[in-house]
Amino acid sequence: MNIYCISHDFLYETEKLLMLFFPLEKNTALKEFTEDSGDYFYTEIDRGENNIRFKAVFSYKGQNRSAEKNMSSEECTDEEYELLSLAYPLLKELCGFAPKWGMLTGVRPSKLIMNKMVEIGEDGARDYFTKRFFADEKKTELALSVAKTELRIIENSPKNSFSLYVSIPFCPTRCSYCSFVSHSIGTESAKKLMPEYVNKLCEEIEFTAKKAKENGLVLTNVYWGGGTPTTLEAEDLDRVLTAIEDNFDLSECGEYTVEAGRPDTVTEEKLLVLKKHNVGRISINPQTFSDSVLKAIGRCHTTALTEEKYHLARKIGFDSINMDLIAGLPMDNFESFKRSVDRAIHLGADNITVHTLALKRSSAIVTENESDSVNAEGISNMLDYAFNALTQGGYHPYYMYRQSKSLGNFENVGWCKEGKECRYNILMMEEYQHILSVGAGSVTKLLSPGIEKIERIFNYKFPFEYISRFSGLLEKKERISTFFSEYDNR
Repeated sequence: MNIYCISHDFLYETEKLLMLFFPLEKNTALKEFTEDSGDYFYTEIDRGENNIRFKAVFSYKGQNRSAEKNMSSEECTDEEYELLSLAYPLLKELCGFAPKWGMLTGVRPSKLIMNKMVEIGEDGARDYFTKRFFADEKKTELALSVAKTELRIIENSPKNSFSLYVSIPFCPTRCSYCSFVSHSIGTESAKKLMPEYVNKLCEEIEFTAKKAKENGLVLTNVYWGGGTPTTLEAEDLDRVLTAIEDNFDLSECGEYTVEAGRPDTVTEEKLLVLKKHNVGRISINPQTFSDSVLKAIGRCHTTALTEEKYHLARKIGFDSINMDLIAGLPMDNFESFKRSVDRAIHLGADNITVHTLALKRSSAIVTENESDSVNAEGISNMLDYAFNALTQGGYHPYYMYRQSKSLGNFENVGWCKEGKECRYNILMMEEYQHILSVGAGSVTKLLSPGIEKIERIFNYKFPFEYISRFSGLLEKKERISTFFSEYDNR
């Protein structure tokens, strides 16, 4: 679609608004308008001496809608909002639907509404979502419910605390919807990389622990993600877990999570290693309890294997287990998604995270044109069913986020039983705690006092680059100490 941004620089914001209605559309920004533009989205700001005129035109499938608004310069405090709120109804009318989150485009709606709760109270925050951004009342209440839980966790988090994130960017195979930088261990190149990757990871753990100690930081949570951490053999898991114990002070660490997300990577030996090192929380992720859907998305396990590994983990003594489900997978439908939700609840998973499928450009589901089999209609019904079933099953929503290009612009929500909230998920997603990260593709986040600034240190994305440029990586991470010294000396 052609985009015209005349006399303003809100192109990024305009594209985000369009993405709510056209998640996979390729846009072309043009400066000069022509009558034969095909489908186009035109926005303009005309600033006079004492007034501002906003104009929006949307042309789609041969139909046109336009709107204009005039305001005094003194009255206009937010040009971006005034322009996009003028344009939003045109998109809604010609496309024939209203996004449930209205014109909200951010990935952290719960963080926004939490800040508004603190600033103007719960009723004010509710009005801010429904009246300013046209958000659906049910989605607004969901965000409020999550925000209340998050606020409680955040308020109990010490200011000098941090979480450690450990990245294991390897998987048994690559799922069709995946866009993460992860290597399939089925390739010889990945197998060759893994031993040296573990070596460098242990070195980085030692280096990062020194930086934490130098700056008086207290470790409260450890989280292993990826990829799939349990693609590592039991000996390598033991080695990395030991490196963390040997270098970090874990006396204040109240939560230790390792994603064992792919059931086909879970063995009794690996679970015993995790248990020996006091890992208390794991993920065993079905994504769906339909074997035909699992086959369609490139998963190698079966629903029976998921349940077998889940029961094995319970037998070994894990009392905090997460299960991920995804709404909108190829070959899935409302009835099979409903059965998946019901099955996860019946099994008694402590956390159930309900994701909405995101059509990422680098995923096979998009690059290989498999997305044609995905029907975005009905996603809302799937999520509504999950909401009702989980609520009735004794779960409550405790964290949420959204991804770009999610079907229907819907959300991902973590649900849990009482007292089973994953604190790392909350503190990381809402950016209320330092995150020191190790491993390829991970990002260290450092928060200034008052969280006025977030500084990020990006590790090299690919395992081979992480290994070959390791000395340069450690040089980059020297920034941890200089960051804290800058604020300590103010």
